[in-house]
Amino acid sequence: MKKTRATFGLAMAALWLAVLASGMGAVYCRYRSRELFIHLEQLRRRRDNLDVQWGQLQLEESAWSTHALIESVAERRLHMRMPSPAQIVVVRP
Repeated sequence: MKKTRATFGLAMAALWLAVLASGMGAVYCRYRSRELFIHLEQLRRRRDNLDVQWGQLQLEESAWSTHALIESVAERRLHMRMPSPAQIVVVRP
């Protein structure tokens, strides 16, 4: 009878420790999932900001590559000019 009671007490202690450990594990998992969710949201915000910056850079690139802007920069900074039709020579093989 004493052996059964000791075994029962030992089983209850082991069960109690298992419940306590699983409770602590659940709390840790929830805490870690919140940390990871916060990190994920930060990464998403950063991605969205980078998408906005990328769009702005594409708009700026398209503005800088317009034909009229290139001609005006070439004329103003490089002192280039368009040749007149009389100055154009077509060379044929």
